[in-house]
Amino acid sequence: MLLDNLSLFLQIVEKGGLAVAGREMGLAPATVSERLASLEAHYGARLLTRTTRSISLTDEGRELVTGARRILAEAEETEARIRLGVEKISGLIRLSAPIDLGRNQIVPLLDAFMKQHRGVTVDLTLSDGNIDLVGQGIDLALRYGDQADSSMKSKKLHDTRRLVCASPAYLKANGVPQHPDDLAHHNCIVMRFGMRTDQDWPFIVNKRLRTCRVTGDRIANDGDLVRRWCLNGYGVALKSEWDVQADLQEGRLLSILNDFAPPPNALQIVYPAGAEQPRRVRALLDHLDKGLKNTC
Repeated sequence: MLLDNLSLFLQIVEKGGLAVAGREMGLAPATVSERLASLEAHYGARLLTRTTRSISLTDEGRELVTGARRILAEAEETEARIRLGVEKISGLIRLSAPIDLGRNQIVPLLDAFMKQHRGVTVDLTLSDGNIDLVGQGIDLALRYGDQADSSMKSKKLHDTRRLVCASPAYLKANGVPQHPDDLAHHNCIVMRFGMRTDQDWPFIVNKRLRTCRVTGDRIANDGDLVRRWCLNGYGVALKSEWDVQADLQEGRLLSILNDFAPPPNALQIVYPAGAEQPRRVRALLDHLDKGLKNTC
């Protein structure tokens, strides 16, 4: 019963409410409340703070989220080992990746992994915003840049450059910028990450890192849309080299201001600290590590 209650508790956290978690698991609201109360009694601590509109985790609740995921993963893996044998990798893996990288690089690698391991189910979230790994139950996330969150572990995969690029048609009509300051006279397509717009583009000018403020009439939180707008000649974009690799090779986009390019960014696999990853998650992590390095 404890495992069932832990599973229900994680559903409440991931779905953001008791009622929606109950509907997901086919339980009446009264049953959900009773089982949550039983779990709190078992641990002797309040796990959730509830209001009429929202729930939030207490410190004890946050601790239990990590512990519950570990306990359930170990139980599931033990069952799989007994039922299916030690060589079988199976179960659900939740993965998050940036939109462009996910579609162009990660999905083919996932297809190959799932073909090899038929018992695996993948729940993929493609988003260019910051994902709450713990709150949404994400096992692995692909992210660019250094990670400041001490509650996460990370493994560096590869360095990738961010390139300023534009279509040949746009450059023919508007001229080719020769210096980062010239971007002030160009329509720049801007990415938005949550509430933050990425308008300060980095460059190396006179051997020093410097940012240039850019503006434009198109802002989006979808990297794939930014790329397509750039391809259609609507402006200049700052994109990861991986996202526009094929476009550059085929001449659909041109890289500009290369003499001012900043140091590369790191692509990392990020995962919650303090929990032993199930075998299936470790296997996928290794598969992505090898696959992405082979494409570089």
